[in-house]
Amino acid sequence: MTSLTSNASGFIDGNPVATFILDKDHRVVSWNRACEALTGIPATSLIGTTDQWRAFYPSKRPVMADLLIDGLNEDDLRYFYQEKFHPSTLIPGACEAEDFFPDFGNGGCWLFFTAAPILDAEGNVIGAIETLQDFTERRKAEAALRDREALLAQILHSTSVATVVIDQNHQITHWNKACEALTGQQAESAMVTRDHWRSPNPEARPFLSDLMLDGKIEDDFHRYFCGDLRQSSLIVDAFETEANWKNASGEDKWLYLTAAPLINGNGELIGAIETMQDVTERRLAEESLRKSEERYRELSITDAMTQLHNTRHFGVMVGKEIERAERYRRPLTLLIADVDDFKAINDTYGHSEGDRVLVTLAEVIRTSLRNTDSAYRYGGEEFAVLMPEITVWDGAKFAERVRTQFCARPFEMAEQTTLHSSVSIGVTQFQPGDDTKSLFCRADDGMYQAKRRGKNCVVVVEPPSGP
Repeated sequence: MTSLTSNASGFIDGNPVATFILDKDHRVVSWNRACEALTGIPATSLIGTTDQWRAFYPSKRPVMADLLIDGLNEDDLRYFYQEKFHPSTLIPGACEAEDFFPDFGNGGCWLFFTAAPILDAEGNVIGAIETLQDFTERRKAEAALRDREALLAQILHSTSVATVVIDQNHQITHWNKACEALTGQQAESAMVTRDHWRSPNPEARPFLSDLMLDGKIEDDFHRYFCGDLRQSSLIVDAFETEANWKNASGEDKWLYLTAAPLINGNGELIGAIETMQDVTERRLAEESLRKSEERYRELSITDAMTQLHNTRHFGVMVGKEIERAERYRRPLTLLIADVDDFKAINDTYGHSEGDRVLVTLAEVIRTSLRNTDSAYRYGGEEFAVLMPEITVWDGAKFAERVRTQFCARPFEMAEQTTLHSSVSIGVTQFQPGDDTKSLFCRADDGMYQAKRRGKNCVVVVEPPSGP
């Protein structure tokens, strides 16, 4: 052993890893400079003694190298090192352990130590070598990392905003309490899985954060989401949208989603974080307001009695249709209809019966319209019909159909009297240069011509020819 340590003394002393060697009698035969620096005990005070324990423990007990010299007894190892030891994966017959030594340095020290037997040519144990590595800083860094992760988890769990974090493999690392409450899915069933899509979405589709992690958020967004994707005005490189989901109970929910990348100190993408806020009540309120506004708009342009559009809306739409016909050089036909002898109906049967006649004419007109046509109660007993993409002669056929159907409607009056009303209709077509007044006056003139011809007829007024 003396010749062995003598030949290796230069290597051992120069080794930056703290190293000591025991002979088969457990005497210290080598205690290198790194070991002196680590333990604070000079080699001169230990060489030739069995006091190696003094460097590590307050009372006498074997170090790991001692146990290997005496034979690798697992019960002894477990007695002294509990579950902190394990066989070396690199050195046959060696053993490793990690432990904290409170008397080392300022505030204690974490050591990783490996002990291996030294064998002679016949394979007999003639001593043991043990190396010691101070990994206190690593343990502190690990502890600091755990503290930061615990703090992050605490922050995430303390926020009332549903938050999910996924790693670069799309596995969930954080699923906070608010997320549980919103989705109905517990963290235990979501953590370290790729199944975060299962709730609130019953079909397999990625979260916004998944698309961000794949670098395909703008390319693939509309494959999985409806609505608009926009960049966040608050968070750099983040995106946001609103999406409709079903929760675990099958309820429709509107969620405001924000996804942001998670970048490490090297600028590498390591995950993504997504927040989900329930905006269902706001969306329902907005939808209710929209419907209310639509209803008010309809009321503002609708004649209450006949449910056709009113005069004000006619003034808006006839201008738009004239502009369109002028721009695209397409036909536009206007009909003006007036109930014949309406004053006499009111005077004879009363205004309520007169109203019934007007409602019936409005119904006949409405059921005869195409999707592109529009009808209006222009005033009193007068009605207007705008027919885009229709020539005056096709418009006249429509007018004749309305006239015939209206005349065929009997009105049962008081005292078993039956009334058959009629309507006079003027029809004309837009010509370049027409405005609302000229087009209307021409159709209106046709209606009055029908009155003068005996009523209950259709008169077409063609635009005047050129000079």
